[in-house]
Amino acid sequence: MQVWPGQAYPLGATYDGAGTNFAVFSETADRIELCLLHDDGSETAVELRETDAFVRHAYLPGVMPGQRYGFRVHGPYAPERGLRCNSAKLLLDPYARAIAGSVGWGEAVYGYHFGRPDSRNDLDSAPHTMASVVVNPYFDWGDDRPPRTDYHRTVIYEAHVKGLTMRHPALPDELRGTYAGLAHPAVIEHLTELGVTALELMPVHQFVNDHRLVDAGMANYWGYNTIGFFAPHNAYASWGDRGQQVLEFKSAVRALHHAGIEVILDVVYNHTAEGNHLGPTLSFRGLDNPSYYRLVENNPRYYMDTTGTGNSLLMRSPHVLQLIMDSLRYWVTEMHVDGFRFDLAATLARQFHEVDRLSSFFDLVQQDPVVSQVKLIAEPWDVGEGGYQVGNFPPLWTEWNGKYRDTVRDLWRGEPRTLAEFASRLTGSSDLYQDDGRRPLASVNFVTCHDGFTLRDLVSYNEKHNEANGEGNRDGESYNRSWNCGVEGETDDPDVRELRLRQMRNFIATLMLSQGVPMLSHGDEFGRTQGGNNNAYCQDNELAWVEWPDQDAEEARSLLEFTRAMVWLRRDHPVFRRRRFFHGRPVEGTHDELSDIAWFTPEGKEMTARDWQAAHAKALSVFLNGHAISEPGPRGERISDDSFLLMFNASADALEFLVPVNHGRQWQVVVDTGVPEGVPPGQGDKVAAGDRLTLPGRSLTVLRRPA
Repeated sequence: MQVWPGQAYPLGATYDGAGTNFAVFSETADRIELCLLHDDGSETAVELRETDAFVRHAYLPGVMPGQRYGFRVHGPYAPERGLRCNSAKLLLDPYARAIAGSVGWGEAVYGYHFGRPDSRNDLDSAPHTMASVVVNPYFDWGDDRPPRTDYHRTVIYEAHVKGLTMRHPALPDELRGTYAGLAHPAVIEHLTELGVTALELMPVHQFVNDHRLVDAGMANYWGYNTIGFFAPHNAYASWGDRGQQVLEFKSAVRALHHAGIEVILDVVYNHTAEGNHLGPTLSFRGLDNPSYYRLVENNPRYYMDTTGTGNSLLMRSPHVLQLIMDSLRYWVTEMHVDGFRFDLAATLARQFHEVDRLSSFFDLVQQDPVVSQVKLIAEPWDVGEGGYQVGNFPPLWTEWNGKYRDTVRDLWRGEPRTLAEFASRLTGSSDLYQDDGRRPLASVNFVTCHDGFTLRDLVSYNEKHNEANGEGNRDGESYNRSWNCGVEGETDDPDVRELRLRQMRNFIATLMLSQGVPMLSHGDEFGRTQGGNNNAYCQDNELAWVEWPDQDAEEARSLLEFTRAMVWLRRDHPVFRRRRFFHGRPVEGTHDELSDIAWFTPEGKEMTARDWQAAHAKALSVFLNGHAISEPGPRGERISDDSFLLMFNASADALEFLVPVNHGRQWQVVVDTGVPEGVPPGQGDKVAAGDRLTLPGRSLTVLRRPA
């Protein structure tokens, strides 16, 4: 076999049409062998003799796409000093573009013998671990263009590749649970009819099913256990794992783009699947443990853990930062994705111990000409000290707004003293984002997501029911801000079922009427359930998969139609998706004497400080002035819209609302969650200033005043 010197960059395996260049970083290794793996179980080892800046490299003519490979690292094994090299362990390439196979759990993939954590284990892991794969980078993207949907027009739909497609009745069996299933016309049609503009996929980076879960007959369904930051997860491919997963993922992105739907990836750069000091040796640990992981300073045998998973990546290491930035650019430039949602993003800001919004990672993102131009969404917390950082990310970023979720849930379950904070969340959370120059669009608003109750379960359960997870119902959040409407779990009581549907309509309507960027969780649009399980991370089965309703499911069809109507109402009216915060006064140059926003009691009087703080108050109205939108249109034109009056009654009893007398003469009812349809048929009732409307308990009504 010919071995040429090759190049130190790019890292990973790079096929050029005639052969493949291999490059891997390790500062601790004495020497590294590249192992080409053969189908009969044998391997060919090639020592990487060329070294530049701790990158070992070689070029092998004739090595083609589909070739499986790994690395064996010879070097010091001294866990007490944080060094864990062991040439008996076949290691994944951190830059592998595809990964084949899965982990066969047993002692061979660990650096120690079970029951003796201080021992050294020299069992060969090659027959029991995954392999990196050389891929063909060439793909016919045709006329693919990123949709580049502005944030103020964005509606995000969070989904799981397998969960969304596994039970879809229109998909053939071979496409269920796959990237190709995402691209199926039936799935895309559902998303486009719903009005979705961005599909946020739960982790599709190659991840590992934990040893503990596999032994218990379960799986890491959610996928927050990454081992390959460049590789699409191979189990979601419908036709092979020797690089076919890359082509299939690209094809799905191309199809979604053609439908005008962006693709956002939920990415996990805060930790890896290797876990703590008792975890397996799969890649980073054996290559250069102290360069990749945050170790305990006075005892580097152990790992700092701000993620709750056993380890945290070392965010002050230039090699970790390079890995993350290279990965992000790869997914944008080569895989054509449109943005990222960063799991436990507060960990990325921990350059030393504290959370630092000016850490190196954010500096790199800010100046990067590729990554800085796509959607960047933070999950702004981790489990470490000071980890709850909602509102504290840099101006380029948007955030999952956990305070929005909590406040909206509290309002509709009838908690006292919620009106003031609800008003802030409804109008874009200026208290969180305005001071640092951000706008309402920095707030990604959501009521439910993958983590916690589904929307239907939120109104059906007071307590979590996670018994199926095998942890004695101890896992998952215990404080869910949910309300079961009087009965725990499923019921045939027609009054309870009607109330639950009304509550679901309330949540969906509130979400779509709020300033910011709305995010729906898959299946909530027709009321899917997980039976009260609020932590279905290990349930790769019917409990967590989306059960698509049949045509005779009246409640599901009704809720779906209402959700579509609310999404399209938002799309059609810029007053619900403003790019700037409200001023609370008339806007100069709009020739309208009315304020751009005004708040009223149910009696039609403007809210006072006492009204905002009244413990018993659970109802209000808000006037949104469509003539007083301060931001210009795309060509500098003035934007004018209809005006709206939103009436919220979160109390248990019916309340009478007075239509304010000075904010418009004639109104039309366009939304009424108190009726089964949620959206009145036809034109809706006409209402005049000074009229009184009776809103049922726990309902909202929207009135429109034509421009």
